[in-house]
Amino acid sequence: MRLLLPVLAAVVVAGFAAGQVAAGPPAALPTKLRAALAAPGIGPGRTGAIAVDLATGQVVFAHNSAEPFVPASNEKLPVTYAALRLLGPAYRFPSEVRGQGALESDGTWRGNLVLKGYGDPTLSMTKLQRLARRIAGLGITHVTGSIIGDESFFDKVRTGPGWKASFYIEESPPLSALVVDRDWTGKRYTTNPAYTAADDLRKLLIKAGVKVEGRARSFHAGGKLLALVVSAPLSAILHAVDADSDNFTAELLLKELGAVAGSGGTSADGAAVVRQVLSESGVPLEGVRIADGSGLSSLDRLTPQAIVAILQDCWRDPAVRSTLVDAMAVAGRSGTLEHRLLGPRTRGVVIGKTGTTDLASVLSGFVRGSYAFSVMENGSPVPWWTARAAQDRFVQLLAAST
Repeated sequence: MRLLLPVLAAVVVAGFAAGQVAAGPPAALPTKLRAALAAPGIGPGRTGAIAVDLATGQVVFAHNSAEPFVPASNEKLPVTYAALRLLGPAYRFPSEVRGQGALESDGTWRGNLVLKGYGDPTLSMTKLQRLARRIAGLGITHVTGSIIGDESFFDKVRTGPGWKASFYIEESPPLSALVVDRDWTGKRYTTNPAYTAADDLRKLLIKAGVKVEGRARSFHAGGKLLALVVSAPLSAILHAVDADSDNFTAELLLKELGAVAGSGGTSADGAAVVRQVLSESGVPLEGVRIADGSGLSSLDRLTPQAIVAILQDCWRDPAVRSTLVDAMAVAGRSGTLEHRLLGPRTRGVVIGKTGTTDLASVLSGFVRGSYAFSVMENGSPVPWWTARAAQDRFVQLLAAST
């Protein structure tokens, strides 16, 4: 089998390069890029790529750039883009304690307390402790009712559309607008996030000296605002989405877009918002399908030209550019590119977003502030090791040309 690999590679290279240039002078950059994409086990028809000069907007290279591909975690790029455009880098996710009832002169809160979530993927026990102390600081020493967890800002669907059954828990904990410590209880993942969060707050209130008569419950509730905590700004949270490729955070961000700027806190509503933002920004949408926020869905489709159009638009806006660049992985240094592109021409100067599933291997990003690029490879399954080698060769050539 080892003897067959060089032969197969030669055949694939021929498939990419045939008819491009005649023999003679050294190959020009486009021809070299085309040859770099040759990957054993991935035919030319299963690969799409594009590279654009950021200064001029000129397309330096394109192959199947308008064809739709399964994007894997590159799906996070349009979600990030829509969030930056609609919510802004300074956006913070709130979490509230609301009161149903009234405070009596002896410190008794006659009624329920409601912990309401608004999709903060970073809500933690530390922040719940802060809320408990603030409730105690209001002079409340006794709660006659229950502690209610309200996750109604989103729907109660715990996974994304088009996910394999194994992705639940394995690739993302249960989705909810009210999640503490990413659903981890210390021993296992909870499948009832809102109830668990309410019970956590109940215990913390007791530790803070507040007697609570009722038990934890979960349902849609009202009440007046008593205490509030907020997340770090979106700009800080996006590092988990794009550099570390965190599926859970990306899915909550998609639902947040639906809840804040669309018809509701569902994946479908968030996807509609993302598509609208892309359309209004002039991103070519033929063949594009937004199903989830993480790219775990087999229903997602992006084209290389759509991804690069997003990257170009971000690059033209200095505020958005700095946030996106800070959020993405850096070759040889951070995130999912920490151990890739380690050479002196690429380490620290290639900023990218990777994507890997059984069906797709993708790398998109920026090279030295000179190029925006995207390489998308699909298969059933895709041989990711040869796919990544092709992506790295492609990017190395771009870096060498600057």
